[in-house]
Amino acid sequence: MLPFPTKMKIVCAILLMSASLLGTSWGLSSKPPCRPGFSESFYSVFVSRDILQGQSSLKDTAGPSGRVIFEECQNSEPVGFGSHAPNFSMQTKSRGLDTPVWENTVKLALVEHTPSPTVTQTTEKEGVSTEPKSQPSIIMFPWKQRQNPSIPRRQKRDWVIPPINVPENSRGPFPQMLVRIRSDQDRDIQIRYSITGAGADQPPTEVYNIDPVAGKMFVTKPLDREERSSYHLRAHAVDMNGNKVENPIDLYIYVIDMNDNRPEFRKQVYNGSVDEGSKPGSYVMKVTANDADDDTTANGMVRYRILSQSPRSSIPNMFTINSETGDIVTVAPGLDRERVSQYTIIVQATDMEGNLNFGLSNTATALIAVTDINDHPPEMTSRTFSGEVLENREDLAVANLTVIDLDQPHTPNWNAVYRIIGGDPSGHFTVRTDPITNNGVVTVVKPVDYEMNRAFMLNVVVSNQAPLASGIPSSSLSTAGVTISVVDVNEPPVFPSNPKIIRFEEGVPAGTTLTTFSANDPDRLRHQTVRYAKLSDPADWLRINNTNGQIVTMAVLDRESIYVKNNVYEATFLAVDNGSPVASGTGTLQIHLLDVNDNAPELQPREAQMCERTRTNGINVTASDADAEPNVGPFVFELPTFPLSVRRNWTISRLNGYYAQLRLRIPHLETGVYEVPVIVTDSGNPPLSNRSLIRVKVCPCDENGDCSSVEAVAAAGLGTGAIVAILICIIILLILVLLFVMWMKRKEKERQTKQLLIDPEDDVRDNILKYDEEGGGEEDQDYDLSQLQQPESLDHIITKPPGVRRVDERPMVSESQYPVRPALPHPGDIGDFINEGLRAADNDPTAPPYDSLLVFDYEGSGSTVGSVSSLNSSSSGEQDYDYLNDWGPRFKKLADMYGGGDDD
Repeated sequence: MLPFPTKMKIVCAILLMSASLLGTSWGLSSKPPCRPGFSESFYSVFVSRDILQGQSSLKDTAGPSGRVIFEECQNSEPVGFGSHAPNFSMQTKSRGLDTPVWENTVKLALVEHTPSPTVTQTTEKEGVSTEPKSQPSIIMFPWKQRQNPSIPRRQKRDWVIPPINVPENSRGPFPQMLVRIRSDQDRDIQIRYSITGAGADQPPTEVYNIDPVAGKMFVTKPLDREERSSYHLRAHAVDMNGNKVENPIDLYIYVIDMNDNRPEFRKQVYNGSVDEGSKPGSYVMKVTANDADDDTTANGMVRYRILSQSPRSSIPNMFTINSETGDIVTVAPGLDRERVSQYTIIVQATDMEGNLNFGLSNTATALIAVTDINDHPPEMTSRTFSGEVLENREDLAVANLTVIDLDQPHTPNWNAVYRIIGGDPSGHFTVRTDPITNNGVVTVVKPVDYEMNRAFMLNVVVSNQAPLASGIPSSSLSTAGVTISVVDVNEPPVFPSNPKIIRFEEGVPAGTTLTTFSANDPDRLRHQTVRYAKLSDPADWLRINNTNGQIVTMAVLDRESIYVKNNVYEATFLAVDNGSPVASGTGTLQIHLLDVNDNAPELQPREAQMCERTRTNGINVTASDADAEPNVGPFVFELPTFPLSVRRNWTISRLNGYYAQLRLRIPHLETGVYEVPVIVTDSGNPPLSNRSLIRVKVCPCDENGDCSSVEAVAAAGLGTGAIVAILICIIILLILVLLFVMWMKRKEKERQTKQLLIDPEDDVRDNILKYDEEGGGEEDQDYDLSQLQQPESLDHIITKPPGVRRVDERPMVSESQYPVRPALPHPGDIGDFINEGLRAADNDPTAPPYDSLLVFDYEGSGSTVGSVSSLNSSSSGEQDYDYLNDWGPRFKKLADMYGGGDDD
């Protein structure tokens, strides 16, 4: 007996048919085309374990149901079969090298005492398995022969268990039995069966279960192939003690696909484009739909077709679609964006290879934009245009050229470009494109002169930014003539040379005629008169003749003046005509002043410092000259012959043409300030000399050659008198500061000791008194404060609504009684009186706080406060005020005023 392989592949080869036979058998007809091949994609065959070598397991290839079937077409060549399994052989026929090959898989499963092989077929359309209907399949664990140990034993082999096919979306009832598993040892011992793996004890759990005693395996709920297409389980057999009886066997469960998913487009709306005028067969776009079903079966094979096209236009079927790839192409000419700019196509995708009766469908929208090409040249609306321009104007629009272009606006196929091809040799005009309207705007870029050209005849051509499409001719309306009339205006007079440059030596006397600065009137045909005037003359050196423009000096011209910049003096003049309106022009006169030697050199520096004893170093001096070359250096430095002491004490030596050194001739010179005259002569023609004084400070020096501080001060010219004057000024300033401080302290003391009352001589009746003290201030009053706090009548307060009260009204609560104040308290009791009054006010709950805002704004009749008019001053003399003398100095003024009796 031969060992069984796990699976066997059957290879079928058929010779290629001729082209005529292919055309005959696969020609277009109403019937589906004949395609050679196996009837199913997978076969499972049950065979007996006692099969012998040479015994047939697959009897033929064209038998009834239950066998492996190969479809052959009419007039086809004979088919040869072969096997890749080394333990199986098939009758073969020779075939060519280019013969097509079909492959399929047959899985063989061993069963006990099977009289003939049984083939399990999988039908794609129904999605169910055709199995022996009498009993469910029984899967046996691998068999081993029990024999005497002395007899050789057969080697144990694993059986090939055929896969279990379960259709998805089954309606049950559940649990639904799939297969029974049993061991051949169940006759001797009790066996318990179990399954493990994904779908049993691993996620997703409880999809499959098994009867542990009978070994029946069930599926517990409907399956979904799109979620999981197969399961791999392992079946186990153990005894009652849990000991392994058989080796585990693998169970493969395949979920058979059902057509339960519609094709889904990746996008609901697709956007594509195609150029107008495209030829038939031009590619436009691609649409794609995916089907979740098995794409190796008809359930997942999608086909496309176009349902509708909008607008239909003159050609209802402008596009077609490849049914398998989804590519959309054009099938007819006539795409014109100016007629139809966009097409809307409804595309349908259907599975089951496009079978509308059994397949599921879905739709999507394809928007196809017809892109523009430059197939319409721009055309002017008129062959002639006109405009006018004022002379001497620029950057001014003078004419508008209107154009029509049927291409897509604001694209290079529509944007107009204008060119002047004739009539403007000097380039006075240009044509600019209006970006919004696409019209051409004729603009002056260089001023025109009426006296030179009274009109222009321009030839303008218009084109697009993009060239015209191939085969599109240009239009005759792309060229037009433009007439520009020039309008004469009164032009201002023009100075021929502006600025006008003349050269004169400085020092020219007043009244000298420099030049004639005249202007020309461009309006030659008007014969106008020009007058002149001075507009700008910074130094007021010039005047101009108002009729002929002659310029005469009024003062001497000086090159060294502050009004001369870089040897040039500049003045501006005005020329005015008598036209209507009056026009004026300006001209600039630049006078280059040539230098003459009119400035003597000046010695530099004017002050210096040196030691009282002779040193090797001296004072380096130079000179400055306001003139220009060659009237400046080199300079000649020398000491005058008078006074004699100059040359006796000092000496000067030339370093170069511009520097000299002044040194002491004698060994020692007294400390002080010396004015040394030096004569400096320039190199002008004739040369000029200048006697200048240099102020030399002679002082004793330290070892470094620097003047000491004290001697330097003395050397600076500050004598004893100057130092004394400075010290006196400092002392006077300190005295003034001291007096100011003493005066401020005295004012502060007077303010602190200022008496409270005013002298009797002051008339207080008509004076404005300033009361700037807050809080207290009542200690020198002899009237009872309670009269101001306790109103005689409270009716107006009682009648007020609750919650509304003036801040100067007393609340309606019981209050403490103030102590009775004697009419004439003893002078020694005044302090006690004030303290008692303060204590009473602090303990009074009805009194406002010390810093509260008190409002005393009620006057007139009806006031609850009694009148104070009774507090009159009495001059009857009945009251004695002599006790005021005993109250201390603060009441001395009152004692003097009222205690004197008849003395006043």
